[in-house]
Amino acid sequence: MAACGCDSGCSTTTVSPRFRKALWIALVINTAMFGVELGGGLHSGSVSLLADAIDFAGDAANYGISLAVLSMGLMWRSRAALVKGFTMAGYGVLIIGKTIFSLVSGAIPEPFTMGAIAVLALIANGGVAVMLYAHREGDANMRSVWLCSRNDAIGNVAVMLAAIGVSSIGSNWPDLAVAAIMGCLALSGGISVIRQASAELRASTSSATPVKIQMTKTSE
Repeated sequence: MAACGCDSGCSTTTVSPRFRKALWIALVINTAMFGVELGGGLHSGSVSLLADAIDFAGDAANYGISLAVLSMGLMWRSRAALVKGFTMAGYGVLIIGKTIFSLVSGAIPEPFTMGAIAVLALIANGGVAVMLYAHREGDANMRSVWLCSRNDAIGNVAVMLAAIGVSSIGSNWPDLAVAAIMGCLALSGGISVIRQASAELRASTSSATPVKIQMTKTSE
């Protein structure tokens, strides 16, 4: 629909073709890298690499949601961002729990596979982050997209450092430490998106209410 009703949030924005194209590219890249990192994580036994693989899957879904609501009203975009915020936060809690659980196993991951795949993932996420950088100050939906790409790039660097640490000291502690940091980063990012999306929803609701009252009086 070209316009939305007030129930959907009357504020709409002109969607930049560059932003839409960047989202499609990000969706394809994240879907492909999920498969690559999942296989690499299982092969190497790296918790941080598996955490990054799950993050790729979540981001691919989030980019798909962003594309679906891109031309809708602010209220619908904020609702989508709220879902993504809870997804990010839930992912963070999941990774933290997995890290704690893995402490008891003591298995040492294979560092070469960790490092090689982390470099590949950094190249992929670095390109996505550059494409999305100009759109980082938009609404909660656009901000959540930027946070996903930023967190991914940071996570890739961390996995690379973890691989170096595992190779240097022969312990799984660097891998588990990085996985825990990635979980905390996802949790804090999710909370940030939830707060902004909630504020936008409140603003959309309050701005829509007077319009409904005015329409009722006119019909009388």
